Amino acid sequence: MHIVTLLAFVAVSFVAIATPGPTVLLAMTNGSRYGVRRAIPGMIGAVLSDFVLLGAVAIGLGALLAASEFWFSMLKYVGAAYLAFLGIMMLRTKGGFNAALKSESEITGGTAFSIGLKSFMVAVTNPKGYLFFSAFLPQFINPALPQPTQYAVLAVVFASLDFLIMLGYAVFGSQAVRLLKTAGAVWLERACGGAMLALAGSLALYRRATT
Repeated sequence: MHIVTLLAFVAVSFVAIATPGPTVLLAMTNGSRYGVRRAIPGMIGAVLSDFVLLGAVAIGLGALLAASEFWFSMLKYVGAAYLAFLGIMMLRTKGGFNAALKSESEITGGTAFSIGLKSFMVAVTNPKGYLFFSAFLPQFINPALPQPTQYAVLAVVFASLDFLIMLGYAVFGSQAVRLLKTAGAVWLERACGGAMLALAGSLALYRRATT
């Protein structure tokens, strides 16, 4: 793959990932609740979902969702419901961010598996991700070269960039919560919950592009 093509992919991917969405909001929330180290399983879950999404697009699932209103709607509503559930849980918080004010060795809430599973499920149940990759990836694929290798390279680059950006959000969240008093921390988590509900609503109302 030509270096210019790869750099262009990195630039566009950076903008797409850094724009606040469900997985980066979860990274910030986990960093605020549990500290950066405990937030890492969530980042790993999101990275694993990147490989699932890119692999699915490579074998044609993205095209299936673009063509099938039924399967697109099924995945869309499952994803919207899960985002709404997470948002409601955040809105009902009574101070979950206060755990971040303890040392990481004192924090017991949230197992590594549950933290990772949340981020994984948020990403793989979002049909917009499949459609995005279906439209995005072919722009950087040279049909004259072996495609599996190219998809693998793009997947590794995208996942690495995704991890680094989520790490930045987690660090931001862990530091921001320490500047807030208890009431401020609660309202910060509720604001993230409201953002999750807004994303759930936008996903539920999202429509496939039709020709």
